[in-house]
Parts: sequence; structure tokens; C-alpha cells
Amino acid sequence: MPISNGAGFSPALAALIEAERLPTSYRTTIDRHWRPLAAWIAARRAVKGRPLIVGVSGSQGSGKSTLCRMLEALLASECDLQAATLSLDDLYLTRAERTDLARNVHPLFGTRGVPGTHDVALGLAVLDGVRAGHGGLVLPRFDKAADDRAPEAAWPRLAAPPDVLLFEGWCVAARPQAEADLIAPINRLEAEEDPAGIWRRHVNTALAGPYRALFNAPDLTIMLQAPCFEAVLGWRQLQEAKLRARTVSGMSDAEIARFVMHYERLTRHLLADLPPRADVLIPLAPDHAIGSVRFADQTKE
Repeated sequence: MPISNGAGFSPALAALIEAERLPTSYRTTIDRHWRPLAAWIAARRAVKGRPLIVGVSGSQGSGKSTLCRMLEALLASECDLQAATLSLDDLYLTRAERTDLARNVHPLFGTRGVPGTHDVALGLAVLDGVRAGHGGLVLPRFDKAADDRAPEAAWPRLAAPPDVLLFEGWCVAARPQAEADLIAPINRLEAEEDPAGIWRRHVNTALAGPYRALFNAPDLTIMLQAPCFEAVLGWRQLQEAKLRARTVSGMSDAEIARFVMHYERLTRHLLADLPPRADVLIPLAPDHAIGSVRFADQTKE
């Protein structure tokens, strides 16, 4: 059962808040939303009696990584459960493999991110190992700066089997679209660079095939629900503006707009399709304020 002090923050959690440079007000978010969520996950882990895999789905900029780090700390300090996080981003194919995909299937696969650009077998091997309670598991890592998979020697090894694995990604839990929905391009990128629909159909085929097992693997799914796709674009532009301020480099707003078009189709599809299926639905306002969180078995404010 969850062990919660009901107030205050463990040293690890306090250090995490500071390291993330989160405002003081974020402590209210932890108390009001993330503590109940951690307790809810812990209760379901107790019922399962085995390692629990929790999918965390949310569009770019929705806060998946921060949420997972908070849940890891809360589960450890207040629920006596060890949690780890596997990001869908860390399952990208190698640069050479994606180059071949772009050459042999469609040039748009030169941009990583959509289904078809991940090593599904690698992800399933990790999830299967967690569910079986195997010790000594290693978690893949992708080096975005090098645009390639990190050397296996750099992959972190888990000292013990985790009680909870958080599997996070922008399109986790996505299902394929109907063929009729693929006919019309959804934005300028598709109209100009995928007029025959080869790229989007290949993505959809991947969802219907290899990704089905990967996205069905979690025992529970949490969705960070953006209010609309336009908010996603704004969040991504804000992220890049902060990066430019720190490093004097990064994409312009126009470049970001084109980049996000790669993910628009599936993002809109998920916003329409996933909410009724999610075990936990966390609605977000454009400013990231959290609305009424819906749990599968109850509603919490």
C-alpha cells in the first residue's frame, strides 16, 4: 500500500524540483495531482502483484518527461516502489537505418519521430524483460546531438527489476487510422512532399503491424491531453525560443512549424481517439494548467 507523509517533500523530490528549475507553485501541482497519481499507480501495482508497465502519452511539449521524473521520485519516497522510465525517443533506429528508410521508402523518413523510425523489437525486449522481473536490464539510449543510438556501453543498467516502468512517448497508444482518413493531406507538408500518400500510409501500416504489440504492452495508459494542435505548436516554439536564448542556436518559428507538421496527423488523431480509452486523462490548458483529472474508476479534481 502507498506510504505517504501527506505533506512536505523528500530530499530527492526537493532536489528534483530545484534541478528542473520549476516555480514554487509547482509544489501545488505535485500535491494536488502527482501525489494522487503516484498513489493510484501504486495501488494498481499491488493488485497486479508483478512489475507494472504504465504508458504515458502526450504531444510534444506536454510535460511527459517532467511528469515521469516526478512519478519516479514520488513512487520511491512515498510508495516504496522503484520506478524507471523508458522513452520512445530512445528506441529510434540508428542513423544508418533511417537513412536507408528515407532512401528506399520516402525522404520524409529522414526526420525521426513517426512510427516506422523506431526499433520496435528492442522496445518489446525491454518491456518483456521488465514484466518478467529480469534483473540487470539495460535501458536503450539515443544521442540526439549525434542523431544516432548511443553506444551500448553508455546504456544505464538497472540494479534491480523495477516495480513500475513508465513508457513515455508522443504517440504511445496510437492506433492506425481508417484508410479513407489518409486520402486528403492534413497540412502543407503532406500536400507538397507526400502527395501520393506513400509516407503517411507507411506510418499507418507500421501502427497496424509492429507497433500494435508495443503500444498494447502497457498495463495502464496516462494521457496528457493538449487542448488542441495549435497549442502543441505554441509549446514547441516556446521550447525552441528558450533553447535559442541559452545556446544562440536552434530552429526559427517557421522551421518549427514545418517540423511539427510531421506529427500533426497523429497528434490530431490521438487527441480524438485516445481520451475515451485512457486510464488516466490529464487535460491541459494552453498555459499547461491542469484541469479535472479523470481516473478510470473515479474523477478527481
